[in-house]
Amino acid sequence: MSPNQTFTVGTIGAGNVAQTIARLALAAGHNVILSNRRGPESLTELVGQLGANASAGTTAEAAMADIVILAVGWDQVPAALQDLTDWDGRIVIDTTNQWHHHDPEAEVDLGDQTGSEYNATLMPGARIVKAFNTVFMNVVAKSAHRSDGPLLIFLAGDDTDAKATVSTFIDSLGLAPVDLGELRQGGRGMQAGGPLIALHLAKIA
Repeated sequence: MSPNQTFTVGTIGAGNVAQTIARLALAAGHNVILSNRRGPESLTELVGQLGANASAGTTAEAAMADIVILAVGWDQVPAALQDLTDWDGRIVIDTTNQWHHHDPEAEVDLGDQTGSEYNATLMPGARIVKAFNTVFMNVVAKSAHRSDGPLLIFLAGDDTDAKATVSTFIDSLGLAPVDLGELRQGGRGMQAGGPLIALHLAKIA
């Protein structure tokens, strides 16, 4: 896969995480379709601010993109995905953390499942890659100005090709992808309360 490949990126959610990734993606030459639960009309001003190659769409339209960013609060995930029934092998970057929205310190007990394994059950046919959930978006937003090397972005997933595509995308943003393995093993260190949460490291050349 060419490192210069251009993707269409759809976001489910249009908050801080989605906007931060969208701005980096647009700067890198990708196309972005933002969506939220209120509909495309509510995103007109934001799309205008983001400029060329940014557009607003329905959740279904965003979910048809080459790479889909799931960027809503944990408690909002089921509602955000309820009308999307067949993902047909599309790649989803899961940026969520299993914290209750009303109490950011309260982790959701999923037993031996990781958050992304649970979310995968809500997206039949999707190829899930966990990423961007361990870093603060204000740090990611400033990544292009780092003098100590690109920010490490940890990722995990069960599909090798999907992880390769996501790694290419992350690299295009000026960030450094680090593959931690499968969702079960690699995802454990990335989930809420894990050792990689809020760990901001630069790649040393």
